[in-house]
Amino acid sequence: MQETPIQQGPIGIFDSGVGGLSVFKEVRKLLPFESILYFADSGNCPYGSKTQEEVLFLARKNIEFLLAKNCKLIVIACNTITAVAIDHFRSEYRIPFIGMEPALKPAALQTRTKKIGVLATENTFNGRLFKQTFEKHAGGLDVFIQPGYGLVELVEQGEQNSEKARQLLERYLIPMVEKGADTLVLGCTHYPFLKDMIRQVAGNRLAVIDPSDAVAAQTKRILMENDLISDSCRRPRLHFFTTGEKTMAERFFALAVEGPFQIEQIGP
Repeated sequence: MQETPIQQGPIGIFDSGVGGLSVFKEVRKLLPFESILYFADSGNCPYGSKTQEEVLFLARKNIEFLLAKNCKLIVIACNTITAVAIDHFRSEYRIPFIGMEPALKPAALQTRTKKIGVLATENTFNGRLFKQTFEKHAGGLDVFIQPGYGLVELVEQGEQNSEKARQLLERYLIPMVEKGADTLVLGCTHYPFLKDMIRQVAGNRLAVIDPSDAVAAQTKRILMENDLISDSCRRPRLHFFTTGEKTMAERFFALAVEGPFQIEQIGP
């Protein structure tokens, strides 16, 4: 069966920086025959402390860029953008959008102490989606909310294993552990890059929940429902764009990809 032009289009994934590569890896694992365009807006990172108007403006600019590349579906691999803007974009564009949902449900099912921590950005905590998910799944739980000030910037600079990262995580996580939390929800796609340091700081006292695999599963589901799956005989193309420093981006992309890929630096 011959593919339609829209089926031949790539999946678009974008984030405020390189954090969304944690989602990219899971999408790639689940959909190995799909071409993917990844857009890292590192030149404007972080988004977590920006106003809603700024986030909308920047995210819309990223979406228009991906639409110009004929993307058939867009994954917003950023909790902040999802919280602030996904409702706007779903009503504004006809293309399917996949966002980041706070992983409170799996945390609620997993915790034994009924106490969980959530590490995210301020905009994520203030968004409708987090509040809605909290009301639906966090009843009867003690939830310790902690904005991860400074963590996104450290990841973008390649300093996720630095002493500064350790100090920040100790400040954010130890109080949760001392209050009895046994589960930690990562509410920002940059934070999976800090998993090794989180384990060093918290040991085996915190089970870490990363929603990236659930986002990949939802991406596959929506592609199938909309008859957008690519032909498995076609060779996929991986193309990365960054508004930040190209050399730093290449290091992250090389860790996320096996085999050849293209990378371009564009203006922020």
